[in-house]
Amino acid sequence: VLVYGLIVAVPAAIIAGPLFTKLAQKFAPDAFVIKRQLTAFGKEKQFVLSETPSFGISVLTSLFPVLLMGITTTYTIIYNDGQPFKNPTGMAAFITMIGNPVAAMIISLVFAMWAMGWHQGRKTSDMMATVEEAIKSIAMLLLIIGGGAAFKQILIDGGISGQISQLFIHSAISPLLLAWIITVILRVALGSATVAALTAAGLVQPLMVASHVSPALMVLVIGAGSLAASHVNDAGFWMFKEYFDLNVKQTLLIWTVLETIIAVVGLVMVLIMSLFV
Repeated sequence: VLVYGLIVAVPAAIIAGPLFTKLAQKFAPDAFVIKRQLTAFGKEKQFVLSETPSFGISVLTSLFPVLLMGITTTYTIIYNDGQPFKNPTGMAAFITMIGNPVAAMIISLVFAMWAMGWHQGRKTSDMMATVEEAIKSIAMLLLIIGGGAAFKQILIDGGISGQISQLFIHSAISPLLLAWIITVILRVALGSATVAALTAAGLVQPLMVASHVSPALMVLVIGAGSLAASHVNDAGFWMFKEYFDLNVKQTLLIWTVLETIIAVVGLVMVLIMSLFV
């Protein structure tokens, strides 16, 4: 999957990156105006380089959750064939705990408070004031994301996934193309790329086995479809909008089109690779 994914990712990055940027600057020039201050980040601050944390500890702090979950994944691969431990004890229980996403984030937060705060000689009161200001600056964004997630859950609980699957149950389309179409429709309806991908995977798994399609290519085509048409019921849409200080129209013209280009290029590359794999 990683090797095939790299082959797919290179042309997708080139087309959706520098090539699309040149085109986007023509039909949405206002979105490319450099803003000296972004509302989502609050007031811009000036830092003295000598007073800032070193590059190494900054990178370590930002990657700490990934490192913790990576340790857990590596441990399960070595000692349990890559499968989660059912009733872990001792070291296995500890490794499972630190690899849990929630636990990993909490541990990483504590480490960040030490690395960016106490280790830099800052007082606890100053750190708490910084945390408070950070929460204030993203509070509205979090509310928007929460609202979008609530809408997504309403659609899921309403059974839209089952309705979409029934539309294609007797289809004679290529399994790879069918998986992509189902994933795209779920993505547009639900907003969540994760839910769309997992739902589509469950729907097309029997078809994949019957048609002897490469599982690696099926993973990639579903992943590509899950990126398509990000819009207002997708949390990523609002994050992109707020962090780059765009309006909804600009975000639709830039982010939604960019994500869709990646999805289409991914589909085309997978279909081409299916001729040789």
